[in-house]
Parts: sequence; structure tokens; C-alpha cells
Amino acid sequence: MTLGTLIIMLKAPVAGNVKTRLGKEVGYGHAAALFRLLTSHTIRRAASPSWRTVLAIDPPSALSGYSTLWPPQFERRAQARGDLGARMTHAIKTVSTGPIIIIGADAPGLRPQHIRRAFQILSGADAVFGPAEDGGYWLIGLARRRGAPNLFEKVRWSTAHAYDDTRATLPNEFTVSEIDTLSDVDVAADLPLIGPLSIR
Repeated sequence: MTLGTLIIMLKAPVAGNVKTRLGKEVGYGHAAALFRLLTSHTIRRAASPSWRTVLAIDPPSALSGYSTLWPPQFERRAQARGDLGARMTHAIKTVSTGPIIIIGADAPGLRPQHIRRAFQILSGADAVFGPAEDGGYWLIGLARRRGAPNLFEKVRWSTAHAYDDTRATLPNEFTVSEIDTLSDVDVAADLPLIGPLSIR
């Protein structure tokens, strides 16, 4: 029996479509190459037999590609259209039952124990977050023992308010916990976080 389902939100690493803020500073081709590195690192570190891993892919036309980047043993599903909240809401609805955790692919500090700890927390809490240094979050998990009908409504994505806004959309009676705060890679100043990944 698995602990639950892990969904990794991924984009096809096409120059100009991923890490655009970083691309403006270092070049879109370089930013896409770095995103490939981050994606590989995330999948390698996050996947485990202890939970089911699903890759949520954007755009849908990329579902059948990138076999060397997205290992074929993991189920792939297309992301929905809309903002990040709409896409995560759709991803959650595609999993019928059980605890669910959603992460992106841009937190180099991710380790397997982070995912395991989040699932363990969900055995007692309604929700768990992995806050990011910039005011967002790199992980959200839901036990799904009860509903959260307003989840992700009016969240100011890609701002320092994203984490607080998302917490505010959870029902007042929810018990919410946190795991480690990590940094993600959005701009050139974050590049030292990636450095060690290239030699592992």
C-alpha cells in the first residue's frame, strides 16, 4: 500500500516557454537547459516505490515526447489550461482518492525525505506546505479527508503573497503544517543553487 500520490508539475523544456524570468537574464536557451537539469534532479529525488508518482505535463502535445527526461515508468497526464491554481486543481481531481502532494521542478534542495515527511504529516493534518524563500511554496499536500471548495481562489501567483493567499483559501477548520523552507530558481541570483547538481 502506497502513502499516496505525488504529482510533479512539469513543462516541456522549450526555450522561451520555461523559466522566462531567468531567460531574460541568461538567455532562453540556457534557461531551458538549466530547467532540464532541475527536472531530472527532481524526478530522481522525488520518485519512490513508497508513493505513486504522476507527471503532469504542459503542453499536452508533449505527452509522448522527452522519454530520456521523463522516465517512461511514470504515468503522464496533461495539465489543464489556466493559471497555476486551475492546473493544480485539475491535477488533484484526476486522482480519485487518498493523500496527494504536488511539487514543481525548480527546488534544487529537494530530497526524498521531504516528500516522505509530507506524506507522514498528512496522516494527521489536513494540509501541508513546503514554503519557499520568496513567499511562494514548493510543495502543497492535502489529506483529502474533507473538501476544500475554495482552494486556490484569488491567489496572487508569482508574488510574495502566493503562500499566504493559498493558506487563506483553506477552510478555517483545517489543520495545516509545514516542512522545510527551500529556495527555488527563478532569476540569475538563484543560479548558485543549481551549481552542485551538474556534478552529481
